[in-house]
Amino acid sequence: MTKVYPVIFTELEDACLVEVPDMEILTEGKNLEEAFAMARDAIGIKGISMEDDGEPIPEATRLAEVKPEEGTFAEEGKGMVSLVDVDFTAYRKKLDQKMVRRNVTLPNWLNQEAEAAGVNVSKILQEALMQNLGVQR
Repeated sequence: MTKVYPVIFTELEDACLVEVPDMEILTEGKNLEEAFAMARDAIGIKGISMEDDGEPIPEATRLAEVKPEEGTFAEEGKGMVSLVDVDFTAYRKKLDQKMVRRNVTLPNWLNQEAEAAGVNVSKILQEALMQNLGVQR
């Protein structure tokens, strides 16, 4: 699920301040490029945290309705509004690399063959599940 949010960027000499009003996020970067990455990262983390807590992810405000002169950092300098997109499904896959233990039942003869061949059963199971589900890492 991809969403696009308006974000207010306020460039200073040594930093770029970031506000995502719809998500109540404040962050910053060393420059505009890093600020965009920080905005996307913060939106992704907050969005999947909200999903995990059973909260709905907020809808985005229309771009024309965002007023940088009323933003949190308005006194720091002139802000500009840009859109930042986040694919929450891809972001979750990127962050959730925790391994879980599952018990798998195999016929003894197949387990012995796998051990004799030095086959990594967990790796093969992961690959087979990803292929069967049509997903990638």
